[in-house]
Amino acid sequence: MTNFFIATWDLWNFAKKFFIALFRRPVEVQETIKQCFAIGYKSLPLVSITGFIIGLTLALQIIPTLDKFGAVSLIPQMLSIAIVREIGPVIIGLICAGKMGSGIGAELGSMKVTEQIDAMEVSAVNPFKFLVVTRVMAAVITVPILVIYADALGLFGGYLAMSVNADMTLKLFFSTVFETLTFEDVLPATIKTFFFGFGIGLVGSYKGFNCSRGTESVGIAANSSVVLASLLVILMDLIAVQISSILF
Repeated sequence: MTNFFIATWDLWNFAKKFFIALFRRPVEVQETIKQCFAIGYKSLPLVSITGFIIGLTLALQIIPTLDKFGAVSLIPQMLSIAIVREIGPVIIGLICAGKMGSGIGAELGSMKVTEQIDAMEVSAVNPFKFLVVTRVMAAVITVPILVIYADALGLFGGYLAMSVNADMTLKLFFSTVFETLTFEDVLPATIKTFFFGFGIGLVGSYKGFNCSRGTESVGIAANSSVVLASLLVILMDLIAVQISSILF
C-alpha cells in the first residue's frame, strides 16, 4: 500500500513537470508531428479492425431481439448512441493503452537503459521536453481522432450487418444516425478521449523515463504501462460518465 501511494505521488509530480515543460520554449512542433505519425498512424490497422468489428458484432447481437418485436428500424438509433457515447471511446481507449502505452514505455525504457537520455542531457538537450512532452501531446492529439475514426467504421459495420438482415439504404441508415445524435451525446464522449490520450501518454512516458538500469526493466516498464494506462482509462471513463450525467 505504501508503494502505491509513493508511485501515485511520483506520477503526480511527473504530471506537474509535464505542464511546466509544456509552456516553456522551445516548442518541439516537428517532433510532436513525428510522434503523432509514430504512435497514431501505426495504430490505424488495429483500431480499424476493432472499430469495424465492434459495430458489426453489436448489430448482429441486437437484430434478432429487435426483430421479434418488429423494431429493427430502431437499430441505427441504438448503435449510434451505444458506439459514440460509450463503447467506441472505451474500447479504443483500451486498445490505445495497450498499443501506445507499451510502445512509449518500451522506447523510452530502451533509451534509458542504453544511456541515450543521459547523452541528451550532456548535449544540452532537454530530454524531458524532447521525449516526454512530445509523446504525451501526440497521444492527446491522436487518441480522439482514432476514436472518431473507429466510431465511423463501427457504424458502417453495423450498417453492413443490418443490410443483410433488413432492407435499409446506406443513406437512410446514416441520416437516422445523425438525426439521433445530439450535442449532449457527442461532446462528453469527445472530451473524455483527450483525457484518455493524456493518461496513456503520461503513464507510458513515466514508466519508460523512470526505467531501472537493466534490459529486463524495459519489459517491466512496457507491461506496467499497459496495466496502469488501462486502469486510468476505465477510471477516467467512470468519472466522465458521472460528470456528464450531472451536466447534461
